[in-house]
Amino acid sequence: MKTALVAGGAGFIGSHLCEYLLGQGYRVYAIDSLVTGRRINIEHLLANPNFSWIEHDIVAPLYMNVPCDEIYNLASPASPVDFEKIPIFILKTAAIGHMNLLNWAKMNKARILFASTSEVYGDPLEHPQKETYLGNVNCIGHRGCYDEAKRYGEAISMAFRRQYGIETRIVRIFNTYGPRMRPEDGRVIPNFFTQGLSGKPFTIYGDGKQTRSLCYVSDLVEGLHKLMLSDVADPVNVGNPDEYTILEIAKSVAAACGAQFKTEFMPLPPSDPKQRRPDITRAKELLNWSPKISLKEGFVKTLDYFKSSL
Repeated sequence: MKTALVAGGAGFIGSHLCEYLLGQGYRVYAIDSLVTGRRINIEHLLANPNFSWIEHDIVAPLYMNVPCDEIYNLASPASPVDFEKIPIFILKTAAIGHMNLLNWAKMNKARILFASTSEVYGDPLEHPQKETYLGNVNCIGHRGCYDEAKRYGEAISMAFRRQYGIETRIVRIFNTYGPRMRPEDGRVIPNFFTQGLSGKPFTIYGDGKQTRSLCYVSDLVEGLHKLMLSDVADPVNVGNPDEYTILEIAKSVAAACGAQFKTEFMPLPPSDPKQRRPDITRAKELLNWSPKISLKEGFVKTLDYFKSSL
């Protein structure tokens, strides 16, 4: 039985990953500080004898007398709401926290996957974004705490790989959605489902013509696991290449909710990316991975969750 440590295991993506790994026959340890993660996300796993839950901030050193095969680091707030409230925490989580996990991987001779983000591309001048694109990032802007934290996490991962021979993996996650997102998260999917179900106008920032590419969480989690098991050391984009404008997404959510499509336009936040679409050629060729869940199917699954959580 393999053992996996999932940092950020009570978060949106982390909790789905824990569930997936248990289904694959793993022994799973979930670690989360609960700053943005939620215990309710993993309560259904607590009765599983192969699952253990530890409330811990990875910025503090981790002491566990448990051999570990795989470490997945998904520990980071990822919402623009959080960028304004806790920027120092976000930077420390990627810098000190990820280094602590890298040292633990070194001690255990474990593989470690760092969950990076499409935000390392900033407001991209290349479209779609390939892993070779170096980005257009405003390091001192409102999103800089997150963008640069993830860029640093990638850099220190590769430094540990080169200096110590650690088996590192880097995934660049594009917009992901599904059950267990925080309703107050502030990103487009929680905002729209919350507004659609409560009969409020859909808040559109800017003109609504900026684009996003939305990947359902089960597809993403499968991609994370395939990358971990692979021999791919370079960063890999994992996301859905189907691209929609914000207005198109709002209309689709309204249709899923059976809501009237009313809009309220607001100024575009600083440094908000105008385009997001992954080039997933590397994931297809090296991991044999591509998303399966359509936007319509994913919205049906997501709707049920938001209905029960509001």
